[in-house]
Parts: sequence; C-alpha cells; structure tokens
Amino acid sequence: MTIAEVSERFDISQDTLRYYERIGLLPRVNRNKSKIRDYTEEDCKWVDFIKCMRQSAGLPIEALIEYVTLFQEGDETAVARKELLIEQRNVLAKKYEEMGKTLERLNNKIDRYEQTIAKKEKGLKKS
Repeated sequence: MTIAEVSERFDISQDTLRYYERIGLLPRVNRNKSKIRDYTEEDCKWVDFIKCMRQSAGLPIEALIEYVTLFQEGDETAVARKELLIEQRNVLAKKYEEMGKTLERLNNKIDRYEQTIAKKEKGLKKS
C-alpha cells in the first residue's frame, strides 16, 4: 500500500506518516525497488494503533515512542509496556474526571442561565 493510500484510509496526512516514521513512532516501513514506502497490513495496524492512542486517547508522542521502542525490544518488555499503558490510562482517567467536573459546572451554569432568562421572559408582554 502506498503512503497516499494509507493517508486516505486513516485520514492522516502523508507528512504526519513520514514524521511518525522519522521519530520512531511508526516502525520503519519497507520500501519497494523504487524506494517508495510499501505499507503492509502490519504497518497499517500500527498506524491504526497510533491514531487511536494519539488522537482518541490523547497519549503524548513520547509515551507512544517509548511503547514502540519497548515493543521492538521483544517479549521481555511486556511488563514494562503494560505499566506504561496503565500509567497513561491513569493520566487519561484523571483528565476524564476533570472534564466531567467541568461539564457538570457548565450544565449547572446553563440551567441557571435558562432559569434566569425564562423568568425575565415571563415578565415581557406579547405585542
């Protein structure tokens, strides 16, 4: 699969894919005889994993690079990889909790706002 096809499939720019590979976030992609990147399904699984962890979960690039590096070192790093994911989950859970509190405050503010507007509108006469 070409970089253009992977870019379209995952809605990630080609520059971002090159960047991910350059910084070691995406394991090195093989190239064909013409030196053009040739993504395999395994490479695509990595792109999907990175997109999920980066864009959906908000994991920092540094944590993902560390995870990929540990993965490439082999099975003996499985515990370290799991600990890294647990640590990142804890960070995400804290953000989730904080966002929940913020959402609750906004909902309360909207409720009070609507109650205030409704009271004022009741005092208005229809023309």
